[in-house]
Amino acid sequence: MQIETFKVFCDLVETASFSKAAELNAITQSAVSQQIRALEEKFKVELIERGKKAFSVTVEGRAFLQASREILHAYDSLSDRLQELQTMVTGELRIATVHSIGLHELPRNLKLFRNTHPAVEVTVEYLRSAQVYQRVVDGAVDLGLVAFPTRRKGVTVESDWKDKLVLICAPNHRLAKHRSVPISALRDERFISFAFDQPTRKAIDRIFKTNKVAIRRTMEFDSIETVKRAVEIEDGISIVPLTTIEEERQLGSIVPVEIECSDMWRPIGLVQRRTRSPTAASRAFVTMLKKRPVL
Repeated sequence: MQIETFKVFCDLVETASFSKAAELNAITQSAVSQQIRALEEKFKVELIERGKKAFSVTVEGRAFLQASREILHAYDSLSDRLQELQTMVTGELRIATVHSIGLHELPRNLKLFRNTHPAVEVTVEYLRSAQVYQRVVDGAVDLGLVAFPTRRKGVTVESDWKDKLVLICAPNHRLAKHRSVPISALRDERFISFAFDQPTRKAIDRIFKTNKVAIRRTMEFDSIETVKRAVEIEDGISIVPLTTIEEERQLGSIVPVEIECSDMWRPIGLVQRRTRSPTAASRAFVTMLKKRPVL
């Protein structure tokens, strides 16, 4: 029995005409009759009431009609389903990232990616910047995300996204009442820094040097979360990406102040191994990122 037989039966019942059913399926009326008879013999039921002037379907025929429609629908949707399976992105996506990006920019992107590609298993490592590059070079991860990216041997780096850098201070700090201040206003302020070997620290130091602003460095921390906690207890001010203080800003525990300086941006780099063919999962993730104006 072929799938076309079920369509012939449906057309016959819906048109109540052997001739129209034959025309719709490009066969003869005799072929229609033969196929209906074959169905009846196969299932040992009578589908069409014969001997009446008006076309009529038996109770068994109506049940068979419903089943035939379901079979045809399943058959018609099979091609789309198979195509979907062929294009479905599966496998594993391994990402290494610095903490600030991993905790603030990455989560919303991962949520979107997982909604689009639920079959992909994503793992994330939180590392220092130099370690991110090395993990990509070693092939231990598929992608890396770093701040203030630099060229490194064995990897390609794309930097299409950036964060605004802002001054942060406690609500009762003298600078908190301003929406923006010149960078000279930070002179001699107690300043809480990132660790000396972090790219963001080096970039901020360059900004101070270029603008001839001397600050009083009081503390140094590896983690942006620790920097923020120190600012909250009024040990000084700091400069961080605006995207990293959304929660504290809403709570009112930290006040962001714009710095009037053209260099106050933190570029974000996407790192991939130069000689490695990307997996389907990593290609899909990179494609998604490139469609987003902000990471």
